[in-house]
Amino acid sequence: MATRTIAAIRTAAVEANDFDALLGALKHQGYQVKGPVLRDSAVVYDDLGSTDEMPIGWVDVPEPARYRLTRRDERSLFGYTVGANPWKAILHPPDVRLWSAVRDAGGFHLVTESGPDAPLALVGVRACDLAALNLLDRVLLGGSHADPIYAARRSRALIVAVNCTRAGSTCFCASMGTGPAVGPGADLVITELLRSREHRLIVSVESERGAEVMEAVPHEPARDTDIVQAKTLVDRAKREAGPHRVNMTGMRELLLNSLESPCWDDVAARCLTCGNCTNVCPTCFCTSVHDTTDVHGAHAERTRVADSCFTMAYSYATGGSVRYSPSARCRQWLVHKFATWVDQFGSPGCVGCGRCLTWCPVGIDVTQVLGRIRRSSQGRPAVECDMPANAGRKEVSDANAPG
Repeated sequence: MATRTIAAIRTAAVEANDFDALLGALKHQGYQVKGPVLRDSAVVYDDLGSTDEMPIGWVDVPEPARYRLTRRDERSLFGYTVGANPWKAILHPPDVRLWSAVRDAGGFHLVTESGPDAPLALVGVRACDLAALNLLDRVLLGGSHADPIYAARRSRALIVAVNCTRAGSTCFCASMGTGPAVGPGADLVITELLRSREHRLIVSVESERGAEVMEAVPHEPARDTDIVQAKTLVDRAKREAGPHRVNMTGMRELLLNSLESPCWDDVAARCLTCGNCTNVCPTCFCTSVHDTTDVHGAHAERTRVADSCFTMAYSYATGGSVRYSPSARCRQWLVHKFATWVDQFGSPGCVGCGRCLTWCPVGIDVTQVLGRIRRSSQGRPAVECDMPANAGRKEVSDANAPG
């Protein structure tokens, strides 16, 4: 395939076999590439060296409290929906040393912590996760107290996003307005086309950095039929979205007027307050700081670790935890995510990726919880949110388990 000047091509077609050339171009330009790989029977985001490490032909089938991978005959590079871990784990690391100090004969000396040596290239970012990164930008870069760790990683990150061409079974991005089509903020946007005799990637160039990468990748101008089919597949994914939806009309007022709803106690009766939902949520950003020293007082360090509002220690004050009951902690998370986040940052803090449904060990479905609170506020029967019989299962429907 001949390479044309990308400055004149805003939508290019790349053969799937040439995807390694794109990864190679990123590495050649000094990027540390992160992308989808198979590990522990799941799709996760980590160091990506070549397409051989990608979940080629594997499709995820998430359900509340259940994660399953199944193999298809096709050689799709991006057949899965979202990775099990969010991109925030790379840009907003869950365990990072802020500083350390060593004592010697001359006193204490601070040891400066350095950021990543190379800029990051995030490959395979879905629409919901890109929306999540845009939300984290408001939280961690906005205002007068920007997070320098996040800023150092985010400012140099190049994003290769991917449009969804099939609906995820637990996602509700369409109702949150975050997908399945990729929104603003990416450098390159890929739509994968699989035909009987063709396997192409339709690449939209969204930035000068993206154009620089594409200069080194074999490509040609996308055909009009390719562009139309790519849009058709994304539109179909939106129409075929699963049963999980959130009606955001008046949601802020609804939740703030339902703080004493009995629904919170009903949900808390099932909740284990394990924090899985906050761990996998792509926008939860809470942390705590730990100071440690050795027994001789010769070395000390301060670390920042991910925290969760579902732990009692998170809201601990003099005399005990402010949110002692599981009900108070469930309410805190959902009210903040869907109501008071709007007051703080101008939009809800949920992007509808569905990870919290999949990785909750008892299958609590936040879309059902919010729907139940709405029905209760209207005096309608509050339908129970039953725990699925397959709660907590993760399996692979192939004898050759990946990862």
